[in-house]
Amino acid sequence: MILILDPHSNQALISKVMLLPTISSSTTGEEAATVLAGEIQGKNVLITGTSMGSIGFETARVISKHANLVIIAGYSPERLKLSEDAIKENPSASIRSLVVDLSSLGAVRKAAAEVNAYPEPLHALINNAAAPIGPFKLTVDNLESQTTTDFIGPFLFTKLLTPKLLAAGTASYVSRAVSLSSTGHSLISTLDLNTIVGKPDQATYHPFNVYSHAKAANTLLAIELSKRSDVTLTCCLDRTVVAAFDRRLNDKPGAYLSNGAEANNERAAHSLDPANGEKLWTQTEQIIGEKFTF
Repeated sequence: MILILDPHSNQALISKVMLLPTISSSTTGEEAATVLAGEIQGKNVLITGTSMGSIGFETARVISKHANLVIIAGYSPERLKLSEDAIKENPSASIRSLVVDLSSLGAVRKAAAEVNAYPEPLHALINNAAAPIGPFKLTVDNLESQTTTDFIGPFLFTKLLTPKLLAAGTASYVSRAVSLSSTGHSLISTLDLNTIVGKPDQATYHPFNVYSHAKAANTLLAIELSKRSDVTLTCCLDRTVVAAFDRRLNDKPGAYLSNGAEANNERAAHSLDPANGEKLWTQTEQIIGEKFTF
């Protein structure tokens, strides 16, 4: 973890933090972005899963009012065009589209290479995309589709972009990788790693069980990446703006957020177990065929 102090003094940092208003369950995404406008200004942000009407779209829309650049990512060029046109109704918004199919490891590597070639730094990555909860399906890599889209693909994407994120860190901003989770991670009583990283088996497939396991995996990814590198935050469904930019979270790596506030007490025990995190990390590296190094 990289700890960042205010360049003037610790007391100055505390004063700035206290000046930020409280963000609660009643705060809209637009209001949160306005509160954090000073943190968002000048930043370049990549958000996956940005189809019209989605959480990712709304996050991109409100952040684009203040950011230097917002990269919207999705698997459909047509949907990306609709989202880009809608966000650009704000003439000051700087938007770039990125096609990435998170269910294909090859497509993820291609998209990451494109982002790494951008001349601009990358300050925040928001892994928002998720597959619909549905029937059993295999990917081009012979992996289960929902788990791959929700966790394995984002794991690889984050792995490939982490060096660029780290390079963008400054004395006043800790680069963030946000892993979107939900309360669904707690619908399972124990974590079965084989459900996440095992060989897909249609006979034992249950869509909601797989969904819960993928969301639990995202919470463990946040803890593990925070232990090994920069700050990563896991949040519930409606506060990605806070997770990416609230400086009050600088010294809370791997935090679980709910309604704009740290809520680690709401994280299921299986998603706090360091042994689960280490095993999941190692086995996911085996699936993608490369070590997560920086």
